[in-house]
Amino acid sequence: MLHSLMYRAIFIRSLCICVFVSPQHALSFFLSFISFCNCFYFHPTSNQSVMRMLLQSLAYLCVLVVVAVAVPAQEKRIHHHADLSDRIHNDAHDFQYDHEAFLGKEESKTFDQLTPEESKDKLAKIVDRIDTDKDGYVSHAELHYWIKHRQRRYIEENVNKHWNDYDKNQDGKIGWEEYKNTTYGYYLDEEFDDVEDKATYKSMLTRDERRFKTADRDGDGIATREEFTAFLHPEEFDYMRDVVVQETMEDIDKNGDGKVDLDEYIGDMFSPEHGESEPDWVQTERKHFSEFRDANKDGYLDAGEVAQWILPGEVDHADNEAKHLIHETDTNKDEKITKKEILANWNMFVGSQATNYGEDLTKRHDEL
Repeated sequence: MLHSLMYRAIFIRSLCICVFVSPQHALSFFLSFISFCNCFYFHPTSNQSVMRMLLQSLAYLCVLVVVAVAVPAQEKRIHHHADLSDRIHNDAHDFQYDHEAFLGKEESKTFDQLTPEESKDKLAKIVDRIDTDKDGYVSHAELHYWIKHRQRRYIEENVNKHWNDYDKNQDGKIGWEEYKNTTYGYYLDEEFDDVEDKATYKSMLTRDERRFKTADRDGDGIATREEFTAFLHPEEFDYMRDVVVQETMEDIDKNGDGKVDLDEYIGDMFSPEHGESEPDWVQTERKHFSEFRDANKDGYLDAGEVAQWILPGEVDHADNEAKHLIHETDTNKDEKITKKEILANWNMFVGSQATNYGEDLTKRHDEL
């Protein structure tokens, strides 16, 4: 009996490590364990009491695998700033910000899998779509509309992707309980109190509930599609502003003093590897902190200053990006760009396998 308990303890401990540290290996663990049980059961010298223990443990495995799948990845809870891309806008380094702004985050990834020629061919077709009046030019207004459309489309596709997952009864609405049960499942059951990550996910649950209740404008505990959109993308809605600021403060304010110091500000953007020196853009951000972000010059960012940083209401990022792309590619400076001018600078608008691996093609586009 002692050996049986020992086998079970070792099994459960290994299982928890497998599921919670490396969930992707849980299925392989599950199949291997079934094969082991099968061989053990039919072996003529097998210990049946040990076998019963292992079969009971199999039930725990089934539940834990469900937990690993049901628990949401933590990045789903991370707020994305109300910008066109999470990337740093630094053309001297790469054009990833421009790619995500011009195409949308998901579509830009598909271009990274194409050859340069394939990317240029697809870009040429996109230019024809942007030129709505068919005069052979892409104006600022047309490019501005296109970028805004791509960003709205990303949001709509993201909401549609999650809607069917959470609207289990298909009534066209998503209740808080419906969302909570689908997202967290059995993870909050009392029998998992000893799981180390439970406190983290309880904190995530608290944040989700607070955001959901804020998005639920009529307070009925049920989100319409518009309210669910505000829940998933709070930065797009003025009435969610306070939640966005609060979540950002919680993410960046590591010491919990209610304000953001310079180290916390930089640490949210850049974590140097051992011996790595700070790139120029980090030095620029240090100056921005002291010269622009810290309005009252007390060495910290309070909630109001963080709000001005992440949600400057007067800034139209799509408008700025349209002006930027035209400025960089308009060779004759007539304030509009042709398909030829765009394709001559194609890698600023879209990526490819080459640009994805960091090759700078800006000065070599005539060779391709």
